[in-house]
Amino acid sequence: MSFSSALQRVGTCVRSAPRGVRVYYAVLGLWLSTTAMHIPDGYLSPATCVVMFAAMIPFWYFGLKKLREKINARSAPLVALLAAFSFIIMMFNVPLPGGTTGHAVGGALIAIILGPEVAVIAVSIALIIQAFFFGDGGILAIGANCFNMAVVLPYVSYAVYQAIAGKHPVESARRTVGAFAGGYIGLTIAAFFAGIEFGIQPLLFHTADGTPLYSPYPFSVAIPAMVIPHMLLASIVEGLVTSLVIVYLQRTNHEILMISANPAIAGEAGHTARLRIFWVVLAVLIFLTPLGLLAPGTAWGEWGSNQLTRMGLSFVPQGIKQLEGLWGAPLAGYKFTSLGNANLGYIISAAVGVIVISVLTGLLVTVLTSGRPENRHDPTDPHS
Repeated sequence: MSFSSALQRVGTCVRSAPRGVRVYYAVLGLWLSTTAMHIPDGYLSPATCVVMFAAMIPFWYFGLKKLREKINARSAPLVALLAAFSFIIMMFNVPLPGGTTGHAVGGALIAIILGPEVAVIAVSIALIIQAFFFGDGGILAIGANCFNMAVVLPYVSYAVYQAIAGKHPVESARRTVGAFAGGYIGLTIAAFFAGIEFGIQPLLFHTADGTPLYSPYPFSVAIPAMVIPHMLLASIVEGLVTSLVIVYLQRTNHEILMISANPAIAGEAGHTARLRIFWVVLAVLIFLTPLGLLAPGTAWGEWGSNQLTRMGLSFVPQGIKQLEGLWGAPLAGYKFTSLGNANLGYIISAAVGVIVISVLTGLLVTVLTSGRPENRHDPTDPHS
């Protein structure tokens, strides 16, 4: 059976299902498709955090360098939009069985559109704002979280996408298949790396009697807990979501899909007027973020010391007790406690995050690219 005929059969089955069933599984699919992991402070040793942060420095350097070379100031709205999308989609949380935080990253999509180097910068900005403003992910763990979600996911996804899509036309179905495979494999490998970072802690950092000082989960627990739920469900839906966005862009603004190979068109393809519908979608997502509050409990691997005690754990690692309160985020947990309404607080937090990330990303792109000749005003160009 060909790929296209398989898609047609799936489409027939979907259309024949009752409308309520289709809506339910569409929402469930979008919710579960978005998977990645935020590591809080205390689960990784300071030594591990230093190593991971150092590992990120060359990726940030080359990402900024590539951003300056490939992107011009007129395409700043596109980069800002994608960075804001990465932030907002990560607010749709769901704990997955066996052990991972459920939320989207958008790294595969950004890598396909702008290249993995620029995706490193866009996703890193979202992660850093999450950590400092909202306490989502640790301050010490920024390097590790950026490595998993802003390096492994974009680079692996892009490599797989390019291997399948190659030099085929932008409208080719191979690009859709490549986007699916890239999202699936990239997300699964990112989960694997997070499992390694968790699992190596009790092996290297423990007391004389073997009691873990930081993450208590060995490789035999952490890796399966991170990888299996992604591999069997979440990565599949992540690939589907990525490929569906690519299909939409192929039909409505295929120039965006050519930016990575032809940076000269970035200004026109990413012009504000051509992105209006995507900003509208982003605004809708802001108001839908309370769906991320429907997941009961706390995601695996993000429990605080009090939660670990209530869960009946025989001990709480010293590192978690000492480091979990390292940073007091001003809007911790995406909450405005003074409002007395969790849903409204979540929406306002989403709006604040989108505004901050969009402004910072736009300013960064503008500053980095301001000296390039193509950024100078051309009075004959209505878009300049």
